[in-house]
Amino acid sequence: MFRMRRRGLIGGMIVGGATGAVVGHYSAKKQFESMAAAQAQQSQIDQAHAQTALAAQTAQAAQTTLAANDNKKDITQELQKLASLRQQGILSEEEFQQMKARILSNI
Repeated sequence: MFRMRRRGLIGGMIVGGATGAVVGHYSAKKQFESMAAAQAQQSQIDQAHAQTALAAQTAQAAQTTLAANDNKKDITQELQKLASLRQQGILSEEEFQQMKARILSNI
């Protein structure tokens, strides 16, 4: 009877050990899959942040360009007004040159 119990105990240990190894392997596999999924998700988040940052930089550059273009239009309009006043004889050549220099120095 002792032999029978011993064999059953040893056999159970072997089966239990094999089952433990299978469960351990399955657990490690699931952990690896979870880590891989988390890394893929983090990669997607990083890409989204990079795209958002690029969009913000592009928008800022566009606003700067628009502001610069508006400033150029204003300067052009001011110079055209001065030229018109000079042609009408309201401004002398000297006054025109002084006002023109003042406008261009504010660029």
